[in-house]
Amino acid sequence: MTIQTKNAMIRFENLRQEFSLSGATFTALDGVNLDIADGEFVTVVGPSGCGKSTMLNAAAGLLDPTSGRVVVDDIEVSGPSPRTGVIFQQYALFPWLTVRKNVEFGLELKKMPAKERRVIADHYLDLVGLTRFADALPKELSGGMKQRCAIARAYAVNPEILLMDEPFGALDALTRVHMQEQLLETWTKERRTVMFVTHDVDEAVFLASRVIVMAARPGRIYKEIKVDLPYPRTESMRLSDEFARLRAKVWEAVYHQPDAKGADE
Repeated sequence: MTIQTKNAMIRFENLRQEFSLSGATFTALDGVNLDIADGEFVTVVGPSGCGKSTMLNAAAGLLDPTSGRVVVDDIEVSGPSPRTGVIFQQYALFPWLTVRKNVEFGLELKKMPAKERRVIADHYLDLVGLTRFADALPKELSGGMKQRCAIARAYAVNPEILLMDEPFGALDALTRVHMQEQLLETWTKERRTVMFVTHDVDEAVFLASRVIVMAARPGRIYKEIKVDLPYPRTESMRLSDEFARLRAKVWEAVYHQPDAKGADE
C-alpha cells in the first residue's frame, strides 16, 4: 500500500529493513511507502513485530535501510539531525542535572549563551507545566513529570519533527491520559510534525488526525484510517459514538488482519 500526501515532511520510499537473527535473515519491513505532511500528527499501530519502531528509527537516522530510503523535507536521511527530536519510552534524563539543566542540555551542546538557554528552557518548562520543578532532580519527579521533562528537552532545540516511540507506555492509566492531553495541548501551541508509535488503540485514535495500521511478517502498511475528530481533543470525546466507531475500526484492522500478504490490496 502506498500513502502519499501533499507537502510531505517525512517520506518513506519503498523502505525495506532486514536484520540478521541467529544466522538467518529476518525482514522487519518490506516495501513501506508513506508520506507524513508538514504539521501533521500521525500515529502508527500494529501487532508485535510489525516494524513500528524500526520505521521510527529509520526516520531518526538511527539505522541504515537495507533498501529504499527515508526523506525529510526533500533531503535523504543519512544520520541523526537536530531537525528531529526523538522521545523513547525510557526518559534518559541525566540524574545529576536539574530539570532545567536537562532541558538546556541540547542548547548547551549548540554553544548557546547561558542567558538565552535559560529563557528557552523556562519557556518550554512552562509549556509542559514543570516551572515549579525547574530546580528539582529527576529522582524527585513522578514518571509523568519525567516524560514531560523529556518532551520539553526535545522541544527546546526547536526540532521540526518529533518522533515518539511508546513514550507513555510505562505510565499508569490516569497519568497516561493526562500526558496525552498535555502533548496535544503542547502540539497545538508549538505545531510540529509528529510520528507517534503506540500499541494502544485508544491512544492512537485520541491523538492523531490519521492512524497508520501496520501488518507483520513482514512489516508493511495494512490500512490508513482518518480520524475526523476536531482539535482540541477533550476527555468527553472518548465517550462519544464517533470515537467508539473509530476505535472499533482501528481495533479490527490491528487484530483481525488476514494472514496472507497483499490481502488488503
